[in-house]
Amino acid sequence: MKKNTKYFLTVVLLIAFSACTEDFLEYVPEDRPTVNSWYRNKSEIRQATASLYGRVWWGVNDQFSWLAGDVMAGDMHHNWDAEGQFFYMSFNESNQYIGQGWQGFYDVISFANLIIDDMPTIAAGYGVSQSIINEGLGEARFMRGLSYFFLAEYWGEAPIIERAAEKVAKGELLLPKNTTASLYEFARRDLVFAAENLPATDDPGRVTQWAAKGMLAKLHLSLAQRSVGGGTIGSATDFTTAANYAADVINNSGRTLNASYEDLFKVQNEHNPEILFAPQLINGGWGFGSSRQARFARSTIVTGDATAWGSGKCPTVSLINTVSANAGGKTDLRRKAIYMQNGDTYNYLATERGGYTYKIVSRDAENTVLEGSTPTLTSLKKHVIGNDKDNGGYAITNQDSPLDIYYLRLADVYLLYAEALMGANNELTGGPGLAALNAVRARAGLDPRSTVTYQQLFNERRIELALEAQSWIDIKRRYYRNAEEALNYLNGQNRTDMYFRINSNDALENDPAGYELVPAGTTSANNNTNTDPLVVFTAAKMRLPIPGNQVVINPLLAPNQEPVEYVFN
Repeated sequence: MKKNTKYFLTVVLLIAFSACTEDFLEYVPEDRPTVNSWYRNKSEIRQATASLYGRVWWGVNDQFSWLAGDVMAGDMHHNWDAEGQFFYMSFNESNQYIGQGWQGFYDVISFANLIIDDMPTIAAGYGVSQSIINEGLGEARFMRGLSYFFLAEYWGEAPIIERAAEKVAKGELLLPKNTTASLYEFARRDLVFAAENLPATDDPGRVTQWAAKGMLAKLHLSLAQRSVGGGTIGSATDFTTAANYAADVINNSGRTLNASYEDLFKVQNEHNPEILFAPQLINGGWGFGSSRQARFARSTIVTGDATAWGSGKCPTVSLINTVSANAGGKTDLRRKAIYMQNGDTYNYLATERGGYTYKIVSRDAENTVLEGSTPTLTSLKKHVIGNDKDNGGYAITNQDSPLDIYYLRLADVYLLYAEALMGANNELTGGPGLAALNAVRARAGLDPRSTVTYQQLFNERRIELALEAQSWIDIKRRYYRNAEEALNYLNGQNRTDMYFRINSNDALENDPAGYELVPAGTTSANNNTNTDPLVVFTAAKMRLPIPGNQVVINPLLAPNQEPVEYVFN
């Protein structure tokens, strides 16, 4: 039987798998005789696992991850069309980006399963050692485990797919949703295998045991916070497990915080010592790089090409206020790397023009507006890297920024460590967890804390990981811990508040004093009306709906269908 026939049946089993399979077949040929002559040595196994690091993540990274991770979390003000539905929480199961995210994670799972199902037996037949086989499996199972962790956090219920050929042979072509507990356990087992079998060091970009242990710390924190909230999943011991994993990464990985936060987001530093996992992106055309510069950048003045669709995107007032309050009167060195505000200069952007200076409104010599004001008088900066002259010749012309997208950094693990050691308490008064948090604050130029509350730790994570698609996962942990508190936080963001000009005829268009903040649904004394609605969160909105087209394919995924526990072998 041809291998592509087997994989077609896998698609029927599951979920509409994209044509990305063709890219994987650049490494593993299509027909069975050729596949059986592959995986003959470590080099061929690593050629196969290389497919797990780049384009396969496009369905997740292009739009879904930041729409769900940042916009839905209330950190990014963005109100356009189907993307804006994440801002207003007005989407339903037909939202195209929810569909892309769901399919994107299953693309990664499918690629991983190709290796997990075929490679061990074939490689063993050629005499490849078990340790080399397990390293390759470790990479594949890391990617699969990570994908199921995100499915658990975003959707809560989803089918677990492994050993597809066996299921096809049994006629099991439509699989039910599995429970949240099953998804966590499946992800945990995959990540534990990766932690036990991946090397401590590898080529830049390849995952190591430390990436797996860092993700295990995050997974166990989700379980632990669920126990705090009285759920039936997880227990208090998960705090200890999470802390142990985080401490192992911090003390033994050899990773260090990059000296400069801003430098983390420059192409020349994308293999910095802080990264634990980041899909490897290349300047190779649409689908191979990162589209975030194109989607985040304010204007073509910054990008140097026609792809700049971020003119109305900006941090929310809530995020801006959190940055200010958390700094305690100091200047947070992270702020300028996260978002631009009036007067900021970036000498490494638009270098042919002598650098880029941010103005609320910029005009040309004829007084024509080139860049207009945004709803919060600021614009996004993170992931915006400029043009080819700014980046050693990379011509970023087709949504293909080579800047890798970070899924796990050491700073993230530092703050996870503090959260794990805080446990069910609402304050951490000392010890290595507080020291880890203060190391993150020190890099930001902020004063150390002698004690930290849960709210302060939550705020620190919100700022440190802003615009890295991490915020919603943190909100979910907070929701598990205390659902009412998390909903109050989301409903208290006033995310649709925005600024309006007080007098369009004065000379203050580039002075914040020339603007007023108008709450949603109100009219100011200056007759500025904010017609946006208040965004109201309920418990029902804390999970994404399974895409409607998937329910049509497989009715077992319908909302009225009960999930089932997965049977682990």
